Amino acid sequence: MEIQVRSALWRAGLRFRKNVAWLPGKPDIVFTKSKTVVFLDSCFWHGCPAHLRRPKSNQEYWQQKIARNQRRDVIVNCFYEENGWAIIRFWEHDLKKDFDSCVNRIILAARKSQNIGKATQV
Repeated sequence: MEIQVRSALWRAGLRFRKNVAWLPGKPDIVFTKSKTVVFLDSCFWHGCPAHLRRPKSNQEYWQQKIARNQRRDVIVNCFYEENGWAIIRFWEHDLKKDFDSCVNRIILAARKSQNIGKATQV
């Protein structure tokens, strides 16, 4: 799904960085100028309350692993909020359910942030 989202954003004329390792959480998509990060969270790895299907084997390991991922997500969100970044997070199932709305939300957020403090051209 990530590739499809990036392709749609590129077609919309937005330029971004992907999987930026120097930022906490290694965001999937980053608009550095507008300080906007996008995370596309897998229902499995991030523990979606509606769609998480825990493996039958090694249950304790998976429970701890997913809990660590969720705690890390909270810490990452706090970092961006405290440092003035806009954060957009989508569950995998949101993208599958209404891809266009999700992409449009990213486009609007990125463009809105890019226009803050700039004079509007008429």
